[in-house]
Amino acid sequence: MKSYFPSQTVSDAEKISYDYGLKVGKAIEAEWFNNDKNSNRYKTNHNNFHNLRLYARGEQSIQKYKDELSINGDLSYLNLDWKPVPIISKFVDIVVNGISERTYDIKAYSQDPFGVAKRTEYMENILKDMRLKEFNAAVQNEINLDVRKSDIEELPETNDELELHMQLSYKQSVEIAEEQAINTLLEGSRYELIKKRFYYDITTIGIGAVKSSFNTSEGAVVEYVDPANLVYSYTDSPYFEDIYYVGEVKTIPVNELAKQFPHLSESDLEDIMKNKSFNRNNNNTRFSQDKEDTNTIQVLYFNYKTYMNEVYKMKETATGGDKAIEKNDDFNPPENKQGGYERVLRSIECLYEGAMILGSDKLLKWEMAKNMMRPKSDFTKVKMNYAIVAPRMYNGKIESLVSRITGFADMIQLTHLKIQQVLSRMTPDGVYLDADGLAEIDLGNGTNYNPQEALNMFFQTGSVIGRSFTQDGDMNPGKVPIQEITSGSGGNKMQALIGNYNYYLQMIRDVTGLNEARDGTTPDKNALVGVQKLAAANSNTATRHILQSGLFLTSEIAECLSLRISDIIEYSPTKDAFIQAIGVHNVAVLKEMENLHLYDFGIFIELQPDEEEKMMLENNIQMALQQQIIELADAIDVREIKNIKLANQLLKIRRKRKLDRDQALQMQNMQQQAQLNQQSAQAAAQAEVQKNQALTQSQAQLEQIKAQLESEKMQQEVLHKKDLMGLEFQYNMQLKGIEVDGQKTKEEEKENRKDERTRIQASQQSELIDQRNTGKPPKNFESAGNDIMGGGFDLGPFDPR
Repeated sequence: MKSYFPSQTVSDAEKISYDYGLKVGKAIEAEWFNNDKNSNRYKTNHNNFHNLRLYARGEQSIQKYKDELSINGDLSYLNLDWKPVPIISKFVDIVVNGISERTYDIKAYSQDPFGVAKRTEYMENILKDMRLKEFNAAVQNEINLDVRKSDIEELPETNDELELHMQLSYKQSVEIAEEQAINTLLEGSRYELIKKRFYYDITTIGIGAVKSSFNTSEGAVVEYVDPANLVYSYTDSPYFEDIYYVGEVKTIPVNELAKQFPHLSESDLEDIMKNKSFNRNNNNTRFSQDKEDTNTIQVLYFNYKTYMNEVYKMKETATGGDKAIEKNDDFNPPENKQGGYERVLRSIECLYEGAMILGSDKLLKWEMAKNMMRPKSDFTKVKMNYAIVAPRMYNGKIESLVSRITGFADMIQLTHLKIQQVLSRMTPDGVYLDADGLAEIDLGNGTNYNPQEALNMFFQTGSVIGRSFTQDGDMNPGKVPIQEITSGSGGNKMQALIGNYNYYLQMIRDVTGLNEARDGTTPDKNALVGVQKLAAANSNTATRHILQSGLFLTSEIAECLSLRISDIIEYSPTKDAFIQAIGVHNVAVLKEMENLHLYDFGIFIELQPDEEEKMMLENNIQMALQQQIIELADAIDVREIKNIKLANQLLKIRRKRKLDRDQALQMQNMQQQAQLNQQSAQAAAQAEVQKNQALTQSQAQLEQIKAQLESEKMQQEVLHKKDLMGLEFQYNMQLKGIEVDGQKTKEEEKENRKDERTRIQASQQSELIDQRNTGKPPKNFESAGNDIMGGGFDLGPFDPR
């Protein structure tokens, strides 16, 4: 049956008709499920994928190995364990688990005019502040007024720092809202589990697929799609961007069929079940009849991309303006039109959704897709619900990592079976015993040296007794009665088979790129750590196309969800609950979510670095820390950046800033040191002057104290002299008084005692004679020089007169 799709140049009314949808469904069925000339493309793909998945699980068919080892189909002489060696499973798990552990962040970039204008304004404000940095600082210091345009704490110093700041730190609240919305939808669909499944598919069968859909009850959801159930138009692109139809076959029970398509009546369901045998015989995808369920039916769900015409009647109004009136695409103004109107046409892509029961003419659904995903940058385009990738597809044929190594896995299995054969036919080592040699031996203790006793002694002690001569004195040919028999042929075969096994295992490593450094094999003890890491890095490079394919699917799904979020906010009854779930921790996000459908976002994936990239970055950080060209806080900031390129740029900027800061600090230290030296010299000179002044002042004070003490001494001396002079004056007055009294008495005695004058005179003469004889002068009470002060002050004038 020849595949024939209906024309896409027909009118929109014909495209939406039931007959047109049935023709599309039958054309897809004819292209994929045609049993004429054994050209069932769907079943071929399904069988190939099924076999590859069995190899990946270590459960491939063993019939080929039986055919290889049997003789005319006879296996009666073979007693082997036919269970396959699951050698491929390890390599698949290494790739899938290693890639699944790579974490990433989904980034949204607002690329609509409003978002770009906000970003430009923010950047221009920073540039203004950078140019007026000194002026702003002066205003802040003088009048305590902040006149800066931007609100960031630390301004970039160069344009490179500004560019890095825009990439790392600047994030509009609407972009944060978009990222949170996408992550919420992915978590709700359990995308982490879906991601592991399609990574397994890409590794095993070479193709992976996911589907995004929207309904009013669940909102936007992401579903896993089994590539074995896919149908799609021919393409040579690994990313399937040029296909015009795509669909999948699902086996669903009748009750689910009635639930999904409530318009089906009881009679319709009965007719469907009657034609089920035809459906099963022509399109059966099961592999064992015992798994068939009598209550299931196979349904083909498909998307069909075509175009539609938007036709408007442009009429000129009385005021001179233009009025657009929407019309059907069959609207054609007559040639002799009157009234000043014309036809305006725009062709845009549109998507139709259909569902058909395979093997019948029953079309369950055919309608224009609701809430089509149209990129806001190009509204004439439409995205399909399915995202598919096959990184190693050529000429429509898909190649996978497992398909490369199935032949080597078969040889390893055959080698394993041969090893079993050799093991089953190998005989243990034995001994040869010469009974005649034993007969010539006398143990001397009365016991018999029979063969059994000789064997017991040999096996228990390893010793044997023999005789070189017989009892007659002749040479004994059996002087060594027991000899070992070694069967070495089996051991050589085993070594050859083990070498063959290792050869094919190494071939698998060579073909896949999964070397010993990555597959968990114990590395060579003499291999350096750097060599092992380099080998692991090369292995990651060999399987990087699988990682990139998975990231492509994630990016496509994130972009589809970004477009569907607008549908949720505009149409879904769960709008409020969805907004609250996204922005429950961020009030600013809640405000932005209301208008999220007005923005246009670019979605990209920021992949976290692998171990090799982290190691290289950490080496750069450690080297910078050792050379003291960055600080610990800079190292912490660099480690927090997941993008290696941006992390290295930040490292270079922080290094340059640290060098500039150190140089400025060094210059400042030099200036401070010079200033300190100058101040020290000035302080030393000032201290010397102060010292001299203090010394002079001290000497002056000392002289003053000495003068004061001398003055006080002289004053005390004057006081003492005055006292002494007063006392001397009194004494002189008393002496003078006594002398006057004596003279008065003497006169009185002369007058009164004239009769005794002679005696008295005689007495005085004798007294004077005695004085002359002794040589003593008359006693004088005058002071001897004590009335003269040390300074030459004479007190003579004060003597009594």
